Amino acid sequence: MDILKRIQKYITSNSDLLIASTILMVIFVIILPIPEFLLDILLAINISLAILILLLTVFSKHVLELSIFPSLLLITTLFRLSLNVSSTKLILATGSAGQVINAFGNFVTRGDYIVGAIVFIIIIIVQFLVITNGAGRVAEVTARFTLDAMPGKQMSIDADLGAGLISEEEAVSRRTMLQQEAEFYGAMDGASKFVKGDAIAGIIIVLINFIAGLVIGMVRFNLGADAAINQYGILTIGDGLVSQIPALLISVSSGILITKVNTNTAIGEDMTAQLFSSSRVMYMVAATLGVMAVIPGMPTVAFASIGLVAGVAGYLINESDKNQMVLQEEVPEIEDIAPTPEQTQAKVVESVRVEPLEIEIGLGLISLTSTKNSEDLFERIVTVRKQIASELGLIIKPIRLKDNMYLEQNTYIIKIHGDKVSEGQLYPNEYLVMNPNGNDISLPGRNVVEPVFGLDAMWISNNSKSNAESMGYTVIDAVTVLITHLKEIIKLHGHQLLTAQEVSMVLEVLKEDNDVIINEVIPNTITVSLFTKLLKNLLREGVPINNIIKILETVAENSRVVQDLETLTEFVRAALSRTIVSKYLTSQGSLNVITLNHTIEKMIADNAQKTFLGTIAMIAPDVNTAILQQVQQISERAAILQEEAVIVTSPQIRSMFKKIVEIPFPHLAVLSLNEIPNDVNINVIGMVNLNDS
Repeated sequence: MDILKRIQKYITSNSDLLIASTILMVIFVIILPIPEFLLDILLAINISLAILILLLTVFSKHVLELSIFPSLLLITTLFRLSLNVSSTKLILATGSAGQVINAFGNFVTRGDYIVGAIVFIIIIIVQFLVITNGAGRVAEVTARFTLDAMPGKQMSIDADLGAGLISEEEAVSRRTMLQQEAEFYGAMDGASKFVKGDAIAGIIIVLINFIAGLVIGMVRFNLGADAAINQYGILTIGDGLVSQIPALLISVSSGILITKVNTNTAIGEDMTAQLFSSSRVMYMVAATLGVMAVIPGMPTVAFASIGLVAGVAGYLINESDKNQMVLQEEVPEIEDIAPTPEQTQAKVVESVRVEPLEIEIGLGLISLTSTKNSEDLFERIVTVRKQIASELGLIIKPIRLKDNMYLEQNTYIIKIHGDKVSEGQLYPNEYLVMNPNGNDISLPGRNVVEPVFGLDAMWISNNSKSNAESMGYTVIDAVTVLITHLKEIIKLHGHQLLTAQEVSMVLEVLKEDNDVIINEVIPNTITVSLFTKLLKNLLREGVPINNIIKILETVAENSRVVQDLETLTEFVRAALSRTIVSKYLTSQGSLNVITLNHTIEKMIADNAQKTFLGTIAMIAPDVNTAILQQVQQISERAAILQEEAVIVTSPQIRSMFKKIVEIPFPHLAVLSLNEIPNDVNINVIGMVNLNDS
C-alpha cells in the first residue's frame, strides 16, 4: 500500500511532466518501429482510454467537470493516428499486426473481410455523418449562443452581488465558470474538426493498407490474389475496426458532453427522471405493445413481455407520485428573502431596471446580510412594509439590498428611484447610544449624529452596553438603526413611491365591492393619473390613504364645483379629519397647537400666486425668515416640555404655509381648522407673531 501511495503521490506531483512525456512518446511511435507485443499493449490502452472517457462523460454532472475534453480529443486522436501508422508499417512490412488486430479481423468479422468491410463502412458513416457532424453543429451553435448570452449572464451575476444574494468570492467563481463555459464550447467547436479529420484519415489508411498490402503480398511474398486479398483484407479491416471503434466511443462521448444541459445531475439521472416521469405515458406504451402482441405474425412473447414491464413501471411511478404528494409540505412564501440564482438569471431585465426603493451598503456592512443576521434584517424589512401598508395604506414593493464597493466601509445610503435621499453609518458589532436628557454621554465611543432625527449620539462597544443601559441611555443595535431610518424615509418620501399603475391595481381589487362609486369617479370625474396625484398630495404630509372609498366619495361630492386639484385635496383632508388628527393627540385626548397671527395669515392670503409647483405665498425673504425663526422658537419650547405640537391655520392658506415650513421642518404638521373635529380639545401653546420677533 505504501508503494501505491508513493506512486500516486509521484504521479500527482509530476502530472505535467508525465503528460508532456506521453505526447512526445506518441510522436516517437510514429517514427520508430513498434514490435507486435508493444502494439497490442498500446491498442489495449487506446480502447481502455476510450471506454474511460465515455464513462466519465456519462457520469459527469456539468460540462466543466471535463473541461480538458477538447485537448483530450486532440491527444487521443493523435495517439490513435500514431497507432494507425505503426500498425500500417507492421502490416505492410511483415504481413502481421499483433493479436489485437488479428482478433478484431477474425472474431468481429467472422473471418470474412467483406463482412468486415461493410461493418467498417457502417461505423465510419455513423461516426462521420451522424455523430461527428451533429456534435460539431451543436458545438458551433452552443458556442455562438453562449458568447451572445455572456453580457446578460454577467449582469445577472452583478445583480446578485449587488443585492447581497452572493458573496464577492462566489461572484468571482461564477464569472470564472461563465468564462470557462464560453471557452469550452468554443474549443469544442474547433475540436470537433479533429474527429471529422480522424474519420477521413481512417478511410484513407484502410484503403492504403488494403491496396498496398495486396500489391506487397502478391509481389514480395508471392501470394495468390485470393490469399493476398484474404490475408491483407482481414488485417486491414481489423486495423480499421481497432482504431475506429475507440474513435466512435470518443465521438459519442463528445456528442453526449456537448448536448448535455447543465442540470447538476448525471445524464443517467436526468434520463431516468424524465423518461420515466409519467405513469400515464407508461400505461399507453403498455397498451400499445399489448395490441401489437395479438396481431397475427407478430412475436407475441416479445411484445407481451415488454408491455408487461411497461405496465409495472407505470404502476410503480403512479405509487411514487402518490407518496410524494402525501409527503410534500406547502412552503410559505417569505418576502424579501433572497431568490435562487436560477430565478434571478431568468429575470435579466429586472437586474438593469431602477428599483423604487433600495438600500446600498458599504463592504463593512456585509455582515448584516450574513446567515446569522440576514433573517432578522429581512424579517424586519417585511415588518416595515406591513406597518407602512397598515398606517399609510401605501404598498411598498420588495426592497432591494445590495453592496456598493465605492461607499465607505460602514456607510449606507437609501435610494428612491435610483436617487439618494439619505445616508448614515452603522457599526454592526456596536450599539448606538443616545441620552434622552440631551446631555453628553459619559462613555468611551464614537461621537456621531443619529441619522434619523439628527440627534447627538455615540457608537459604543458591546462591553459598554450594560453600563449604558444602567445609566438610562437609549441603546439601539445597528439593524434597528437601519430599520428605523428606512421607515422614516418611507414616511417622508412615500408620495414618490406611489404610481398610477399601483393605484389602478388597488381600484380593480376594490371594484368588486364598490363598483358604483369607482365607476362614477374613475375616469368620468377624475382620471387615474390625477387621482394618483391627489393621493400623493396626501402622502406628502403623512395622511393615510387606506380609506380609498371615502376619498373617492369626497371627490365625487366636490369635483363638480371644485376643479383645482390642490383645493380638492383640502376637501379630502377635511373629510379625513379624525384620521389626520388622531396621531397628534396627547394621552389626555387634547391637541397641542401653534396658531398664526391674523396679520401673517392675511399677508400669505394676499400674496398667493399660482405656479407649476402649486399655489405659493410670494412674501419677502426677511418676512419668511422671521416666520421660520418664530416657528423654531415655539417648537423648541414645546420640545423642552416634551409636547408634540402642530400648526393650525385657516383652510385658505394651509397648503401655502406648509410649503413655507416643510423644508426646514419636514416633520412639523400643518393642519387647517376644518381638519380638527369639534369634540377635540385644543391646547394653544404658542402663536407665530411677527411683532414679537
